Amino acid sequence: MNKTVKITLIVVAIAAIAYLLVNKVFSDNGEAKVAGPTGGPMAQRVAVDVFVVSPLAFQNKITSTGTVLANEEVELISEIAGRVTGINFEEGTRVKKGQLLLTVNVQDLQAQLQKLKSNQKLYRDMEERQRTLLEKEYISRQEYDQVSNQLATANADIRALEATLAKAYLRAPFDGVIGMRQVSEGSYVSANTPIARVVDISPVKIEFSVPGRYSHQLKEGDQIIFTSEGNPERYEAKIYAVAPKIDPATRTMVVRALYDNKQEEVKPGAFVKIEIALKDVDEAILLPTEAIIPEATGHKVFLAKGGKAVPQMVKIGQRSETLIQITEGIEPGDTIIQSGILQVRPGSNLSIRNINASTDQ
Repeated sequence: MNKTVKITLIVVAIAAIAYLLVNKVFSDNGEAKVAGPTGGPMAQRVAVDVFVVSPLAFQNKITSTGTVLANEEVELISEIAGRVTGINFEEGTRVKKGQLLLTVNVQDLQAQLQKLKSNQKLYRDMEERQRTLLEKEYISRQEYDQVSNQLATANADIRALEATLAKAYLRAPFDGVIGMRQVSEGSYVSANTPIARVVDISPVKIEFSVPGRYSHQLKEGDQIIFTSEGNPERYEAKIYAVAPKIDPATRTMVVRALYDNKQEEVKPGAFVKIEIALKDVDEAILLPTEAIIPEATGHKVFLAKGGKAVPQMVKIGQRSETLIQITEGIEPGDTIIQSGILQVRPGSNLSIRNINASTDQ
């Protein structure tokens, strides 16, 4: 009997303990209480920094990259076959337009020319005699024309051969610097054999591309600033040519500027960075670069409205190292989320830590 009483008391005790535990987990209406972080609704909000947009003065400019081109550049080649009998230049030196650079042996052509000139003299004498006889009507017009045609043919053959002989003497096409030669004296060259390259590097051309939307803002005579790779000095050049069309593949337009390069410090082939100042904007909307979210369809920012994050598509303009100009989508007075963007989603509740003015950016 005592054993039965003990078992009964143990069961009652276990039931009492279970009852107390259930009352701590369940509310009065029977719903489970979920354990979670304390602190109320603010614990679920995204902490961000924001700033209020206000217009700023902005120096509107285009930045680009480009390449230095020689003012003139040509690969000298032999137009006739023959053995090189004379090289009249030193590599890397300046040459003048018309200066004799290389001579090819053309003794066989010179012999042909001598023969043609002898025939020319013979035909000229015959033509004079036949003309006298024609004037006295001793011969017919047909007989005279035959001799006259022979003289004309001889004259044409001589001019053609002289033109060929002139190709044996390679001359500089313009003032410039001649590069490394590809042949030696005594070597045999054929037609189209490369000899050397002549480059005019004073002035030089600066070639670069700009987005097509600036096509109407650039014109001949506009000034650019450029820096050459490895050289911090800033140079000024003037635009002299703008491409007549925008490349449909890249949506960019090619522009060329001219720099006098009197000291020849800027070398063709160098990589350069370009700056072109456009009309200054007195009231521009500028956002920090970290506030802009690039997407496949454009660029997006998050506005803070009514304590929630609201996405907004924008169009961008010029940019600097820290700021980007917004041309559409943002108005003065808008509140932009600047930090904490990675945690923000459309409609997120916001906990604003700091509010800045855009002039502080």
